[in-house]
Amino acid sequence: MAFLHPHIKTKLPGPKSKRVLALDEKYVSPSYTRSYPLVAKSGRGSFIEDMDGNVFLDFTSGIAVTASGHCHPRVVKAIQEQAAKLIHMSGTDFYYPQQAELAKRLVNLFPGGKGSGKAFLTNSGAESVEAALKLARWVTKRPQIISFLGAFHGRTMGALSVTGSKITQKERFFPLVPGVTHVPYPDPYHTPKGMTPDDYTNFCLDWISERIFKTIVPPSEVAAIIVEPIQGEGGYIVPQNSFFKGLRKICDAHGILLIVDEVQSGIGRTGKMFAIEHTGVTPDIICIAKGIASGLPLGAMIARGSIMHWTTGAHANTFGGNPLACVAATATLDLLDEGMMKNAAKQGEYLMKNLQGMMRRHSEIGDVRGRGLMVGAEIVSDRKRKTRAPKRRNDIVDKAFRKGLLLLGCGPNTIRFAPPLSVTRAEVDMALKIFEACL
Repeated sequence: MAFLHPHIKTKLPGPKSKRVLALDEKYVSPSYTRSYPLVAKSGRGSFIEDMDGNVFLDFTSGIAVTASGHCHPRVVKAIQEQAAKLIHMSGTDFYYPQQAELAKRLVNLFPGGKGSGKAFLTNSGAESVEAALKLARWVTKRPQIISFLGAFHGRTMGALSVTGSKITQKERFFPLVPGVTHVPYPDPYHTPKGMTPDDYTNFCLDWISERIFKTIVPPSEVAAIIVEPIQGEGGYIVPQNSFFKGLRKICDAHGILLIVDEVQSGIGRTGKMFAIEHTGVTPDIICIAKGIASGLPLGAMIARGSIMHWTTGAHANTFGGNPLACVAATATLDLLDEGMMKNAAKQGEYLMKNLQGMMRRHSEIGDVRGRGLMVGAEIVSDRKRKTRAPKRRNDIVDKAFRKGLLLLGCGPNTIRFAPPLSVTRAEVDMALKIFEACL
């Protein structure tokens, strides 16, 4: 299968796809958030083929998961070879080299102390967040957590409790895990009237130190602050570096742990292994998943060695660090080291530059922001007033699908561009051409 460009040959969805859609509607939970009827059959690199032979350029990479592209031959080979040897033995109760070797590699990448931490392997981003919250409470013996408005950390009960992006994710699930306080997250584009981005950053930091700590939650009760270095579901929002430096200062002053959720932004997506590295700030705990194994379910919670000392049985799982997922992760990390991470920085810069040029030609693009291949274009109806246009955003995403480009929204009105880290200049040009045609 060699895909070179998008090719739509049937009315979407095609007849074979319609049969799958009918089966899905009958038997699959309606709680998923599908926005257009793509029924994937196969994939290679930056392209997806549906059941009817239509070919799409994938600038979602399975929600930032297929970091090395769809079905990269080296990842496939690693999985196939491992599947013939050992599929599962549960690292909770037994040992196998793939888990220990991957943990060592992740710890050596951890910006919180090269080689001095420990890793707990999971199946997903939500599990990584759950593990981080539990470790923070265990090691500090404190109950309270501070999170941010607009944050997305997952849908399991602990992760959902620190999530603050959409009310539909929480409706009818209360009471959630207690002890969580949400505070403002500084969006440099949508600042309160009369505030500069610097003002708003300081306002959000002061909200914690001057309001929350003096009126609602004493800092001595706070175990951790959990934050995304770039808000993903919140709208691909990139705060100023000074925000994270301020959070680190608050944490250090009060013995609070800083948890950085890199589930979507990590593993080379921003041109560095972790997005927090762009800020010069060192976290205590980091949560990863999505791109780490190029599509196999794997995540990790990595922490400084000085705090990863909970007792046997305090936390465990059955499938986390499965041998198949571990070898897929190792192959993915090799590919990143061999050039894909540098490619993410290079192609991301090109994508940003061209979207910013497009913004000058199309007033409905209010803002373009991001790092590496984590880029958002915010769609507005009035650029001067920065009026959000969610319906227009959704129409553009749907139109792009029908022209052969897969995109996803995030936040109320932003379109995210998150192609595989292997994406080529020619593929970026294809995506830009289709996107502008949709505008």
